[in-house]
Amino acid sequence: MTKIRVYELAKELKMSSKELMEKIEDLNIVVVSHMSSIETEEADLIKELFAEEENEIVKDELVNKEEVEVEEEVKKTSKSNKNNKDVFNNKNNNKNKSIIEDGAKKIDEGDGFIIDIDGDILVRDLADKMGINSSQVISKLIGLGVMATQNQSIDPEVATIVAEELGFKVNILTPKVEEDEFDLDFEDNPKDLQARPPVVTVMGHVDHGKTSLLDAIRHTSVTKGEAGGITQHIGASTVNINGKKIVFLDTPGHEAFTAMRARGAQVTDISILVVAADDGVMPQTVEAIAHSKAAGVPIIVAINKIDKPGADLDRIKQELSENGLVPEDWGGDTITVPVSAKQRTGIEDILEMILLVAEMQELKANPNRAAVGTIIEAQLDKGRGPVASVLIQKGTLKVGDMVVTGTASGRIRAMFDDKGKKVKKATPSIPVLILGLSEVPNSGDLLYVVEDEKRARNIADARKDQIREQLKVTHKVSLDDLFERIKQGEIKDLNIIIKADGRGSIEALQQSLQKLDTEEVRINIIHGGAGGITESDIMLASASNAIVIGFNVRPNLNAIEVAKKEEVDVRTYRVIYEAIEDIQAAVKGMHAPKIVEEILGRAQIRQTFRLPNGNSIGGIYVLSGKIARNAKVRLLRNDVVIFDGDVASLKRFKDDAKEVLTGYEAGIGLENYNDLKEGDTLEAYILKEVENY
Repeated sequence: MTKIRVYELAKELKMSSKELMEKIEDLNIVVVSHMSSIETEEADLIKELFAEEENEIVKDELVNKEEVEVEEEVKKTSKSNKNNKDVFNNKNNNKNKSIIEDGAKKIDEGDGFIIDIDGDILVRDLADKMGINSSQVISKLIGLGVMATQNQSIDPEVATIVAEELGFKVNILTPKVEEDEFDLDFEDNPKDLQARPPVVTVMGHVDHGKTSLLDAIRHTSVTKGEAGGITQHIGASTVNINGKKIVFLDTPGHEAFTAMRARGAQVTDISILVVAADDGVMPQTVEAIAHSKAAGVPIIVAINKIDKPGADLDRIKQELSENGLVPEDWGGDTITVPVSAKQRTGIEDILEMILLVAEMQELKANPNRAAVGTIIEAQLDKGRGPVASVLIQKGTLKVGDMVVTGTASGRIRAMFDDKGKKVKKATPSIPVLILGLSEVPNSGDLLYVVEDEKRARNIADARKDQIREQLKVTHKVSLDDLFERIKQGEIKDLNIIIKADGRGSIEALQQSLQKLDTEEVRINIIHGGAGGITESDIMLASASNAIVIGFNVRPNLNAIEVAKKEEVDVRTYRVIYEAIEDIQAAVKGMHAPKIVEEILGRAQIRQTFRLPNGNSIGGIYVLSGKIARNAKVRLLRNDVVIFDGDVASLKRFKDDAKEVLTGYEAGIGLENYNDLKEGDTLEAYILKEVENY
C-alpha cells in the first residue's frame, strides 16, 4: 500500500504543514513531523473530510446570504415590523423543522433524537439521519479506530456508539420476518385446536449419554452405528407410552454443533438435560441451559450414569443450582431424575415426568389446515435427491401437497416416518422424511403448504432474488496470500462459501470457522449448501470475493474450469478439523503447505461388471487428462465423494495399463470397494511435495 508525506498532502490541500498536522492530530492520527508518512487510505479520508467542511462553509454562506436577502425583502414589502419578524421567523422555523424531520424520527422527551437503523448502514446515510455532516461521523469513526469513507457501511453496533457520542439514541429495528410478506401463516381459532404430542429435545455435554438415554427409551441401538460415538445429525423419533406419544429430537453434543442445539430448543416443548453423575455440569451443559431458557422451554434434568463409582448426586444438584436450576427437593422447581441408561433404570420415571410436564402445558394445534413445519435436517441423498426431515407444527402434511421452504419448493412425492415406513400424512408434532423438493433446504427453515406450484416457485424465486441483492463485488482472495493482505490492510473480511455432503457438516464448519475471528479479520460465511461444488458456487465466490470450502464433495468439470478462469480458491477436505486448521493457519500467517494435490484427470463409469470373486469392475471412458494406475482416485456420485483410495486394477482390454488417456476406454477396479454405479465419476490425483511453497 502506498503512502504520502504530510507536507505533500498539505501542498495538495493548499495549507501549511503545521495547520495540517494540527488537524490530523484532532483526528487521532499520530504524526511526528511534516516528513512523516501516512497511509493513502488515511489521506483520502482527510481529503474527503476537508472537502465536506468546505462544502458546508459554502452552504452556510449561501444560507446566510439567502436569509439576509429574505429579511431585506420582507422589510421592503411588509407593512409593519411585526409582520417582518413573523415572516423571517417562519422561514427559519420551517427550515429547522425540515432538518429535524429528515434527520430523526422523533424526540424522546428531551433526551435527544431517536434514529432507526435496520442493519449495516452507509456513513453518509447515518449522517443524513442525524442531520449532520458526514465529516463529523467520519471524525468519530477515526477516533474509534474505524477507517471508513462516507460511501462505506458500518455495522449497527459501531453506528450506535457514534450516534450516542453525537447525542442521538439508536433504535435497531428487528428485521421483518420474510414469511410475513407472503402471508403463508395465520393464527388459528382456539376452538379448532386439539391436543398434540410433546416434542422433547435431549441436550447435554458430549459423552454424558444423550444418545444412550434415547437408545434406552427407544429400545434401539443407535450409538454403535455412529462415527466416533458423536451424533452427526439431529434425529427425530416417536415413542408410544401407555397410549400417549412423545416425540424426541436428539441434538448433537459436540461444541461445533452449537447452532443445531439452539435450533432444537426453538422447536421443542420440553428439554431433557443429560448430566453425567460422575462428571458434572460442563461448558456445553451451561450452553444447553441457556438455549432452553431463551426458548422458554421447561427443563427436566436426567442425572445419568448413577451406576458409576464416582457418581455424586448432591454435587450435581449443587452445580445445577449455581446455574439457575434449583432441584425440587432443594426447594426449587427443576425436576431431576436419577437414571442409568446402561442399566435401563429410571427410564420409566423420566417418561412419567415428561407426560406430567406436557399435561401442565396443555399443548395444542389445529390439524385441519394447511401444514406448517420446521426443517430439522436436510441433505442430498445419492439416489433420492434432496431429502429433508420435517417436524410438523400446525395442520396436516399430505403426500401430493405443494410446499415451499426457504429457496426450495416442490410437491411431496413420498413421506416416511421415523421407522422408515411410508406414510400418507403427518399431523402436528410428528416428524417425517419428505422427498420432492427442488433443492436442499436449510435446517431451521419453515416449511409451508401453498395452493399451487406457481405460487411456490414465485416465493422461492423471490427469496433467491433477495439473496442475490445482498452480495457485494470485491477483489479476489486466496488462502496462500491471505496473511500478507491482512497485514497490509487490504482485507478485513474473509468470505467463505461452504459446500458439504449434509447440513450438519455445514453448520459444524460454520460455527467453528466463525470462532476464528481476530481483530484484523472477520470470518463471514456467505453461503452454505449441500451437494457438489457447481459453476454457480464459483461465480458466487468470484462476485463476493470468497474462497470455496468443500467437505466430502468435489467441484464438477465446469466448476473447475470456471474456478481457474475466475481465479477462485477452492479447497476440499475429508476431515472437518483440517479445514478449520487450514483457515486458522492462513489467518495467522502460518499457511505453508508442503504437500499439494494435482488432479490428473476424470473419467465416467459407463458400465459395471461383477467378477467371479465378487469384485466389481467399472467400464470407464476418460473425459479429461488421464487415469493412472499409481494414482489416488475419488469416486464421485452427484459430485459427492463416496470413496477415496487406491486403484486395484487398470486394464485396456485384457492387458494391464499404467495409464489411460482422454478419449480412451478401460476397466478399473478400486481397492476394497465395489459399490460402482453407471454415471459415477472417477477423479484421479497425486500428492506432490513442494519445496519453498
